[in-house]
Amino acid sequence: MYTKTVSAAALAVVSSVVAITPEQLLAAPRRSELSPNPSGELGVFSATTYSWNTHETETIWHLVNLTSGRISSLYNGSDISELVWVGPNDTSILYLNGTNEEDNGGVSLYAGDVTAIDEAYLVASLPAPYSGLKAVVTPAGNINFLLNSLAWPNGTAYNEALVEQPLSTARIYDSVYVRHWDTWLTERKNAVFAGTLAGGNKLSLRGSLRNLVSNIANVTRAESPVQPFGDSGDYDISPDGSQVIFLTKNIDLPLSNYTSSQIYLIPHNGSSAAVPVNAFSGKSTPSNAKGASARPTFSPDGTKIAYLQMDGISYESDKNKIYIANANPSSFNITVLAANWDTTPDQVQWAPDGSSLFVAGPDLGNERLFQVPLTAAAAFKPTNITDQGDVAAFHVLPSGNLLVSDSKIWSSRDFYIVGPRGRLITSILRANEVDPELAGLGPKDVSEFYTDGSIARVQSWIIYPTGFDASKKYPLAFIVHGGPQGGHYNAWSTRWNFKTWADQGYVVVAPNPVGSTGWGMAFQDAIQDNWGSYPYEDLVAVWEHVNSTFDFVDAENGIEAGASYGGYMTNFIQGHDLGRKFKALVTHDGMTNTAGSYSTEELWFTQHDFNGTLWANSENYHEFNPLNFIDKWATPHFVVHNELDYRLPVSEGLMLFNILQERGVPSRFLSFPDENHWVLNRENSLVWHKEIFAWINHYSGISK
Repeated sequence: MYTKTVSAAALAVVSSVVAITPEQLLAAPRRSELSPNPSGELGVFSATTYSWNTHETETIWHLVNLTSGRISSLYNGSDISELVWVGPNDTSILYLNGTNEEDNGGVSLYAGDVTAIDEAYLVASLPAPYSGLKAVVTPAGNINFLLNSLAWPNGTAYNEALVEQPLSTARIYDSVYVRHWDTWLTERKNAVFAGTLAGGNKLSLRGSLRNLVSNIANVTRAESPVQPFGDSGDYDISPDGSQVIFLTKNIDLPLSNYTSSQIYLIPHNGSSAAVPVNAFSGKSTPSNAKGASARPTFSPDGTKIAYLQMDGISYESDKNKIYIANANPSSFNITVLAANWDTTPDQVQWAPDGSSLFVAGPDLGNERLFQVPLTAAAAFKPTNITDQGDVAAFHVLPSGNLLVSDSKIWSSRDFYIVGPRGRLITSILRANEVDPELAGLGPKDVSEFYTDGSIARVQSWIIYPTGFDASKKYPLAFIVHGGPQGGHYNAWSTRWNFKTWADQGYVVVAPNPVGSTGWGMAFQDAIQDNWGSYPYEDLVAVWEHVNSTFDFVDAENGIEAGASYGGYMTNFIQGHDLGRKFKALVTHDGMTNTAGSYSTEELWFTQHDFNGTLWANSENYHEFNPLNFIDKWATPHFVVHNELDYRLPVSEGLMLFNILQERGVPSRFLSFPDENHWVLNRENSLVWHKEIFAWINHYSGISK
């Protein structure tokens, strides 16, 4: 049980500072967001740990008093997969169990009260693996709810456990987009399902669940949530339960070539067809609003819809603009807020009175919160509410204060409440103060610096090892981020955790060169058709600054590593002067042959970033191709590439490794047949860390 007393005791542990190992990183608690009840007095979150003895996870749900900050254990066990606050009382809940009594691949829906959670009762056994629960109490006292699941073309939910395996495994396609991320695409698509629970003291499912997506004309393309990363944030239910909004990829465009998505409005009971809110031909749809949509959210009174949308129809990293629409099919009357604000928000929540929005977005290496009034003109520029950290989720409390769940380079999860102007109201939990695995980590482990770059100043994080002594020298670990439209943020990661790398005995430098998000759209967009120019120049400038400025950094024995675009850049660096500055390189799922990039499934990405097609603009694909410089490859190189990575197929890693081997360059190849672009399985991740660290430590001269 967490209490203030335990937190105080944990502070004593901090004095016993230890380096964080891969085993500690991967076993430490992974906490969900902190979700408040309707009154804003209580909250719940889950924490999952891993045991290297049993090789199993353990999940504990916790209850939080949001006034005092006191945390207590609520439920021990993985039976609860999702929990939402809804029902007749302020403490009423619904939750999903990841299995059902029939053990047929479905899930169970339970109702209860957090004050007596062991007395929760079964409401319905559902015959498919539904997830993404959202629910509200209707004026009639019923509960209308939403779930999502894969569905057959006829609209019924798909349950793999009940499907007879075909005699043949053949796949046949007549158009591009045959697979995505880590899955071969089929006729089955995700869909939002609606249901109603009726009853007084004991709820029961009224009728069956209704597929709200299947009545869109082109059901073979319509999908919500949109994969691979879509979740319950792709849909919402109005406060009175009468209407539903969801987004789907634009059903009129080739899915492999365009990122465009649209938001649909439909009655919860499915009594009429879904209507597109931001259709291209809509009377009030801005003419340039054709790109990807995100985060559709009803206002507190249900009369308006807030959402985000990009202009670029085939650019996954264009600027998100903030839109407001009426929740009325006869007149959506769409308006845009703070149109000239030079950032791209990615989260949105309404203020309790409906007069403003709170949004989160990347800003100078952090993910910060901002408030935007509905009266915001184009020139309006909101001010930062939070400062350090990466906001994973937030909720606006009835008081107008903000309940924030975030992380930092030195803390895996922080919960706290701030006022709308940023004043700290309550500090609830700081993971680095309560988790023994993170004991001693803090802001002292991290700093940042700026360097003159190719077109603008370039920010970099610097992370110090435990027991850092500025009078000593530490090998450099130079880590390049993916994207390329992404960034190194002040955030915790269980895949590329800077502190874990530093605690091998390095000073980690994590630069944000051209293409990074959070320093304005011009800086981000300048990477188009410039993969090997501006960013490479920036990285050289950062390395030279580190080498000439920080006496405690041993750049001569440094290593470089990168994943995705960072992997491409590592391969590009291998053939250039910067590649000779490092003792070893690490590429994780990176591109080796830019001219072969049509092996990806996301053609929109390739054709945008190389500014055209391979046949019309072939020079763009060849100019910064790492293969053009293989005659200079000489630095020992560790290659990781996973078989389920369909965005950057495994052949890219095999090609890289084969060329290195044939050229006699010391190299090693690591592949996981069951991992995609990321390594998520903890046992696999431990191997990933140990193999890479053994490689770089050998070449940098660190003895372990």
